[in-house]
Amino acid sequence: MFDFNPLVEFSCTNCVAICAVLVPANLLFTLHTMILTGLQRPQHQVKQAAWLACIPAGVMVLHVLIWWMIGVVMAPTFILLWLASTCLAINFWAVNYPQSMTRLLRTLFFIVARRGMNLSS
Repeated sequence: MFDFNPLVEFSCTNCVAICAVLVPANLLFTLHTMILTGLQRPQHQVKQAAWLACIPAGVMVLHVLIWWMIGVVMAPTFILLWLASTCLAINFWAVNYPQSMTRLLRTLFFIVARRGMNLSS
């Protein structure tokens, strides 16, 4: 049987370091998946990036669940769970519905580019 005590100890002892790595990793890996989708790269590249991005999101969910298991229910745990869930959802969207994500990303890009041109003139 698997002993969870070392995992719980590690999570509690190194919480700041774990979050300092996982938060940027979630954001950067998910952004990478979105960029590949927006550039309409081959689907196998998007799937690879999405699976890679799901690793830190899954670890963050596990980290939050460990904190809830020991009774720490605070705003940061909910914020971290929201971040991980959002990253998982975006990666799921990129793999399963790449056309709609590409359409949204291109629309947003053109809106931002148009506003940038209006500001510089």
